[in-house]
Amino acid sequence: MKKNETQYKLVAVDMDGTLLKSDKTLHPDTIRDIEAISAKGVDVVYCSGRAVIEVRPYLKQLPSVRYGICCSGSVVYDFKEDKKIFSKEIAAKYAVFISDVAKKYDGMTHFLAIGSTCNVHQVTHMDDYNMGVYQPLFEDIAKKVEDMSKEAAGQISIPKVNIYFRTNADRCAAFEELKHLPLTFATVGDTILEMTAPGVSKAFGLEILTNRLGITFENCVGIGDSDNDREMLSAVGLPVGMGNAEKEILAMCKMVTADNDHNGVGKAICKIFDF
Repeated sequence: MKKNETQYKLVAVDMDGTLLKSDKTLHPDTIRDIEAISAKGVDVVYCSGRAVIEVRPYLKQLPSVRYGICCSGSVVYDFKEDKKIFSKEIAAKYAVFISDVAKKYDGMTHFLAIGSTCNVHQVTHMDDYNMGVYQPLFEDIAKKVEDMSKEAAGQISIPKVNIYFRTNADRCAAFEELKHLPLTFATVGDTILEMTAPGVSKAFGLEILTNRLGITFENCVGIGDSDNDREMLSAVGLPVGMGNAEKEILAMCKMVTADNDHNGVGKAICKIFDF
């Protein structure tokens, strides 16, 4: 057995901008390479900002991937057993306030949990929120409601809240009104604001899972591209940046691989595990 095969037991992989191509499909070579390393006993784990339901469309293509760190670390899920292992959530009162602020800037609020909830009217024109590539997915799987503030008021808690804005200026203005809340904030791209409970990050969710599996962060590879991958990449033994990653993310990585449209994840796996 090669050295890296004994050192690294788990590969935590972001999805959008990392595992998935720009069109939100999986590269056939990525599927091949993940299944090959899984057959060697290495756990490949989704480490995504997506809700559980938004991960499900890819399960048949990657049958070896059992665990998901979803909602940016708020939910840890076992897809084989189809059950939640852990969650840490935002109190509903904060989700109501977030939704009200989003309305001021015509932002599209999105609640992420095991399922996915958004506004019935906004989901029909997601291009306006720089989210057009996700519209078919949202139309297919999301629960659609008339008023997100009322929906939040009817909940006890919500694992993650996103707002998709039309412009960066709108995001900045809304953040000024939200930043006092006791939450964890992350910016993705130019117009997305993500919110989770205090202390939650992908590293937080990964720690829950590694403790369950009896391994340490030093036994983990992390692969990502964006601000919400920062804590995860800082924590793992081997942080890998995608070729399309933000400059600040690349600067903190020990390895840089190809971009998400050219099997960057698979190429990294092949190099690390020498196959």
